[in-house]
Amino acid sequence: MRTGTTARSIAVTGAALLALTACGGGDEGGTSAEGGGGDGGGEKQVNVYGTDGNMGNALGESFSEQGALAGMRGTTPLTELGTEFTDRLLEINPDLQDFNYAGETYDAIMISAIASQLAGSTDPAVFAPYINGVTFGGEACDTFAACKEIVDGGGNPDYEGVSGPLAFAAPGEPSVASFGILQFGEDNAIAADQTEYVLAGDEANAASDEGPAPAAPGTTTTDPLIIGTLLPQTGDLAFLGPPEIAGADLAVQEINETGGVLGQPVQLIQRDSGDTSTDIATQSVDALLQQNVDVIVGAASSAVTRTVIDAITGAGVVQISPANTSDEFTTYDEGGLYFRTAPPDTLQARALADLIIEDGANTVGILARNDSYGTGLAENTVENLVSSGLAEDSIELVIYDPTAANFDAEIQDMVELNPDAIVVIGFDESARIIEGLNAQGIGPARG
Repeated sequence: MRTGTTARSIAVTGAALLALTACGGGDEGGTSAEGGGGDGGGEKQVNVYGTDGNMGNALGESFSEQGALAGMRGTTPLTELGTEFTDRLLEINPDLQDFNYAGETYDAIMISAIASQLAGSTDPAVFAPYINGVTFGGEACDTFAACKEIVDGGGNPDYEGVSGPLAFAAPGEPSVASFGILQFGEDNAIAADQTEYVLAGDEANAASDEGPAPAAPGTTTTDPLIIGTLLPQTGDLAFLGPPEIAGADLAVQEINETGGVLGQPVQLIQRDSGDTSTDIATQSVDALLQQNVDVIVGAASSAVTRTVIDAITGAGVVQISPANTSDEFTTYDEGGLYFRTAPPDTLQARALADLIIEDGANTVGILARNDSYGTGLAENTVENLVSSGLAEDSIELVIYDPTAANFDAEIQDMVELNPDAIVVIGFDESARIIEGLNAQGIGPARG
């Protein structure tokens, strides 16, 4: 299905994008295209951007042509993890190529465990009201051991995660988050030395309710905290699986090395989420619920979560996703049992729109997959571009069917628009779209 739509002018609130640090520099990305569209001929710079669904080394593995992705830039929820954390992840899985959402997964489990410790219970209905308050106020701590010491002393911990400040807002999601601005090099791999980090959001938007009073210090239980994961081992986001799974394994390992939660080792059960083309997620959730899990960490895909959230929260189990970004979940009615450590698209859209504006684009084409992730991020990006001063009629949003046999019509739309910038919001099908853009001289490959 192909849909063309123009931008809508909607006021966007929140703090402006704040640059934190930048490593390296160099090429701003893009390619020179001859003529085309209403330009009337001549050389034109076209910057190509991606987002978290495709800004990983797995995308580069789809290309044999050297430089096919060179200069393509994009945003993903990412903080400057540091070698201490990434080295620990590599001890879990030495074959990791990316660390996308590893920190968010690690933090999801840490927050759940700290909330359970604070509540004095592994019952989801009891510890869920503590989850937001674990991320703001109180005494700062950045490890489970340090947070547990605060709880054992009768205090209120403020967990500072490896994925960023967190500071959950009332809907159970970060009010402020760190994003990485990534860039592909000539070898079609992410150029780590050119990664920049920016912060979007405002901690002032964190919730004010820290939750119920803590349980008595030293409370123990005979019921262990059982955590299930619903992460992509197969499907179109399978490239995110290894770092997320490593993050989960590392978190549980560290919690249990500290004595576990409420005197019991945490149990971890890993299951595949697949994608929306299969029924794997539903089967995995059914299996996890039968194993009496208290928390399900996942899914990575917003569209997959949409298929299982009612089953999980309806069973009285906490769901906390490390990678869902659709803003649909900000207002979703889930009984106070759904949370996420990944920031909503309203925040990523600010980071992406600011990047496009700072690069000087006057006309922008957006190709977005037709699901809750693609359409949500695309519409929020459009709104932020307009609020930044870009004219509505200078933006074209094209929604595509990710299962289509080809994307010729959508690519032709971009040729006719002849924009300064093209944004591709997709998963593994992005490779075929970019191949088509390159063939038309408007992709990241240089002529």
